[in-house]
Amino acid sequence: MSETELPNADDVTKAGLSKEKFNLSKWALSNQTLVLYFMLLLTMAGAYAYTQLGQSEDPPFTFKVMLVRTSWPGASALEVEQQITDKLEKKIQEVPHIDYSSSYSRPGLSVIFVVIKDDTFSAAIPEIWYQVRKKVGDIRHTLPNNIESLTFNDEFSDVYGTLFALTGDGFDNFALKQQAERIRAELLRINDVAKVDFFGEQKQRIFLEISNAKLATLGISTTDLVRNLQTQNVVARGGTFESPDERIRIHVSGRYQTLEELRQIVIRVNLQEFKLGDVARVYRGYEDPPQDSVRYNGSETLLLGVSMAEGGDVIALGHQLDAKIAQLQAQLPVGLTLSTVTSQPKIVSHSVQDFVRSLIEALVIVLGVSLLSLGLRTGIVVAIVIPVVMATTFLLMHQFNIGLHKISLGALILALGLVVDDAIIAVEMMSSKMEQGWDRVSAASFAYTSTAMPMLTGTLVTVAGFLPIATAVSSTGEYTRSIFQVSAIALGVSWVAAVVFVPYLGYHLLPDYSQQAQTSKPLAWLKKRLKLADTAQAAHHHDIYNTRFYRTFRRVVTACVRYKKTVIILTLAMFALSIVGFGKVQQQFFPDSTRLELVVDLRLTEGASYHATNDEVKKLELWLRGWNKQHEGIDNFVAYIGSGAPRYYLPLDVQLPHRGFAQFVILTSDLQQREQLRTDLLHLFDRDFPSVRASVLRLENGPPVGFPVQFRVDGLDIVKAREIAHQIADVMRANPHLANVQLGWEEPSKVINVQIDQSKARLLGVSSVDIA
Repeated sequence: MSETELPNADDVTKAGLSKEKFNLSKWALSNQTLVLYFMLLLTMAGAYAYTQLGQSEDPPFTFKVMLVRTSWPGASALEVEQQITDKLEKKIQEVPHIDYSSSYSRPGLSVIFVVIKDDTFSAAIPEIWYQVRKKVGDIRHTLPNNIESLTFNDEFSDVYGTLFALTGDGFDNFALKQQAERIRAELLRINDVAKVDFFGEQKQRIFLEISNAKLATLGISTTDLVRNLQTQNVVARGGTFESPDERIRIHVSGRYQTLEELRQIVIRVNLQEFKLGDVARVYRGYEDPPQDSVRYNGSETLLLGVSMAEGGDVIALGHQLDAKIAQLQAQLPVGLTLSTVTSQPKIVSHSVQDFVRSLIEALVIVLGVSLLSLGLRTGIVVAIVIPVVMATTFLLMHQFNIGLHKISLGALILALGLVVDDAIIAVEMMSSKMEQGWDRVSAASFAYTSTAMPMLTGTLVTVAGFLPIATAVSSTGEYTRSIFQVSAIALGVSWVAAVVFVPYLGYHLLPDYSQQAQTSKPLAWLKKRLKLADTAQAAHHHDIYNTRFYRTFRRVVTACVRYKKTVIILTLAMFALSIVGFGKVQQQFFPDSTRLELVVDLRLTEGASYHATNDEVKKLELWLRGWNKQHEGIDNFVAYIGSGAPRYYLPLDVQLPHRGFAQFVILTSDLQQREQLRTDLLHLFDRDFPSVRASVLRLENGPPVGFPVQFRVDGLDIVKAREIAHQIADVMRANPHLANVQLGWEEPSKVINVQIDQSKARLLGVSSVDIA
């Protein structure tokens, strides 16, 4: 048979179909009603499943870190380390799967970070945390008796995705909290709200300002006075009274209910009686200095953080929150304002909109390319298959409990460029055989036997490329696992669609090439200008590959085979060149987040006071307001004094509370303004704020890492360890690729030592407690 002759139908049957195996495409054409039913069913079910998918900003992953915090007021840092931190760390190291522990011993406070090995399965983490609590409980009796608290925190994955700032002129923190309690009660009624917490709440205190001169005149010490007050205000069990018919609890009065009761309390000393109000000023106030506080746009505020329930829909939650907040705004007293600081629902909504836009763009691009290269009806076949494949993918994602977040959406956008390949191959093969004179059923059958297995192999190879992500037992693997899951689902569905749905669509939509004059006239002029194959000529018994493009391509392939050594050398040279070029590419597993927030950390000296930190915060607030007047690029900014921001973003690197630390979260209007502000802030800290070690950070994607380059110096000799640490810091500062080098233990804090002559103290009748 010559190259341009059309095959005889009998020859086709003998050559290709004499030993038929099961052919999925032929089966689809034999059961067209069933195929159409499944296409419509999967499309509608997938569209519904898309509306039911959980939507969040980040995929869930397990934080393999626990915080053990112990408070021992009055103890020095050395005493805390020796009596608490050292004992706890040694016991915790007995727990299996522990990677390392990192501790901070400060005066009156011990903080231990317990870090689990990254290759530990997430399902084992709760049992490990139980073992940590159990081990610490075993040695609880060896710790000092007067420790104030010993707490464990393993709830690092709670994300306060939506933050509201409650502000008002003339309203103190207590008045703000009263209104915040009402708002919290209403927000907790929303289905997907897990909890609502306050940030920046000031602790109330009752102050007794005692006149030492008056106490000395009366002959009573401060210690005796405090002991007297505590004895009366103690909560004591009064017992019960049993009668033949009832059991009645006995309540003993005496506890203070009002400030006036406290002022009127009578104290008897040396046969004298006097009221507390005579020797002390009694009033209500706030803890001074406060442990921490929050400022919103330069004003004192109380933040409300809303955490979403597990598996909730953040978009639906956002709509409910907007409606509820609008209702509550109208009920607030005049002068109070409830402002949205950050809204995760809006961020996720933008991500979903970006995906939908990418999907539409992909459809338009694929349709356009298909129309130009394959023809009108062939392009329509491919364009129809894409929504069917994506809808089926959504359905399976819902079944496997895979939500919509930045990783799964990224995988879907990546899959968009891959799912069309199988459909194009199948429909192009079917179209080519029909152009050569084959009937529709035979063309579809041949497309299956010749392309199904190669397409399946290519699909499996592509999916296998993502397999290391799925099998990685680490926080990074857990965070990115949906890349493999979504890609495997989408590509698997695309293969099924190519061998089942494409033959059905091609059977009904591909043109009848026997009607040679009616097929390609609309696009003939465009194909001629683009020098593409003219299908009308192919129908006139011409070889469809006998075109200028294919003849040129054939000559290139022939030359490559003829001069194979040259081709191999060129290939190796290009490979070597690519390796060299790859070394010039910046390597970063997770790119910076595209969120519009900038995080500015301000670290003062270890012994800095709250007021010193607050002064630096107000100074930076003034600069930010001036910058915003010039650029109008800041939507809002929040200053956290004495602590870091709550976890409003899952990969956020949450900071420990410390009076010498403050953190700004600045929300900009767009990425350009974010980068401009970041540059200006870096220049600002280079020339100003000499008492502050500042860091200007973009938000990260993936598990938090903090400083990207970190070294730890261990040793028993503290002086020598600090000396080596400073040498390493000098080397790092000399490296042009590093900036803002800081030490975690920079300077010692100041202390005033009061040396007491115990013999004289006993003669005077005072103890160290009295003097303290």
